[in-house]
Amino acid sequence: MQNNKLLASLCYFSVFFAPLLLPVIIYFMSDNREIKFHAKRSLVSHLVPTILLIAGFVIFSFSMFSLTSQISGISGNNFNFSFWQLTPFIFMLIYGLLFVIIVIWNIIQGIKVLK
Repeated sequence: MQNNKLLASLCYFSVFFAPLLLPVIIYFMSDNREIKFHAKRSLVSHLVPTILLIAGFVIFSFSMFSLTSQISGISGNNFNFSFWQLTPFIFMLIYGLLFVIIVIWNIIQGIKVLK
């Protein structure tokens, strides 16, 4: 097995142990164009969940502010759910599904590169 194929597939499999670090290190340390191509692709696929996680934190923050303002204005049993209160649950569902898809995609790409 060639070292080039092993390094390129290791970029994809790094989703389990060093998602952002290993593809960047391999990209800057390697001179091979094919390895750099796979390192870039794997880095982008590892960045997607990170960016979504930051967006989820912002959404969760807005929902908490909405919840505290609505709780302070409760009079009797008039507690209605708003969009911001349901969004964290919807986001967690979508994020979990996307994360599983990205992990499976990385595994498939890593195996393809090894063949």
